[in-house]
Amino acid sequence: MKSIDEQDIRASFINCSKGEAKRLTVPRDLAETPWDDLDFLGWRDPGAPDRSYIVTEGDNGRLIGVALRFPSNQRGYLHRSMCSLCLTTHPGNGVSLMTARKAGLAGREGNSVGVYICTDLACSLYVRGKKTPAPGGRFEESLTVEEQIERTRTKLSAFVDKLFV
Repeated sequence: MKSIDEQDIRASFINCSKGEAKRLTVPRDLAETPWDDLDFLGWRDPGAPDRSYIVTEGDNGRLIGVALRFPSNQRGYLHRSMCSLCLTTHPGNGVSLMTARKAGLAGREGNSVGVYICTDLACSLYVRGKKTPAPGGRFEESLTVEEQIERTRTKLSAFVDKLFV
């Protein structure tokens, strides 16, 4: 992913108002972000524990920002859950069902789409081996890392596409 700034991030959101995009908390460490290792920029809002955000590049290179919500009162379970984007498994609350309000009229009418995703939004780093999940969190795959990266991007793109339908 290419380096982006706060203004580009705020302008990219498709499922919230301009006022909401202006008020959301943007990561302060953008200069230190490992852009070459990211398929999307994802972060949790420290001031709103039930909100997270993803900014990714669309097929045309345009940035697409998505505001997500997830239950902040999730209980830690003993089972493991798998992220539907990067196929990393995590114990307890390491994977969350995050929902995004659809874009446009459908979103204003309350329609949303959900995805099970790593709660820390570090999918790109797990796939590349830059961040290590708990033991057993990544399966040995026959796909190359490049193919796994493409799969993650394709799954994220499919999720984002559902927000426009």
